[in-house]
Amino acid sequence: MGSVTAAISNATVKLLHAYTGRGPTKARTYIDENLITVVLEDTLTMGERSLVRDGEIELVLATRKAFQRTMGPELVAAVERESGRKVYAFLSDNRADPDVAVESFVLVPRGEGTTSGDGSTD
Repeated sequence: MGSVTAAISNATVKLLHAYTGRGPTKARTYIDENLITVVLEDTLTMGERSLVRDGEIELVLATRKAFQRTMGPELVAAVERESGRKVYAFLSDNRADPDVAVESFVLVPRGEGTTSGDGSTD
């Protein structure tokens, strides 16, 4: 499982770097039965840190939410590729102080298909 956790951590860091110009300095992936969570530390860019110092935490967090929405499909694809499992739901959040982010992926239980919007099963 170590290679899967490392691959998911690396993919997450690379995507964040591609979208924000800077990746986190720490990333650790945890895998439970139907849940994968990536904890990221030291994620903010120099500009975002300046905004936080000036009291613009909400602006920084709103911008991070926009990045997460935009790169969400790529994060899900990376987790599905590396884990070999289908993601049912993606949840993401950031803190500015401390500078920590969490990317969580709820997996379809093994042996169950996914339900599409029309009620059919894949």
